[in-house]
Amino acid sequence: MRLIVNGEAREVEAATLDEALDELGYGGRVVATALNGVFAPARKRAETALRDGDRLEILTPMQGG
Repeated sequence: MRLIVNGEAREVEAATLDEALDELGYGGRVVATALNGVFAPARKRAETALRDGDRLEILTPMQGG
């Protein structure tokens, strides 16, 4: 299926948000996610189904000062 990930079209096989993060190389990392503009908490990712055309934003924490 095709997702828009951080503004870029990507093809994934994943059915859930958790699977998509693994497939996109974010598995095990601390990230914040939003699906179609709505915050998606980490505890709900395994049960959050994806649909063709969904917009996924993935934010990683930055360190610095």
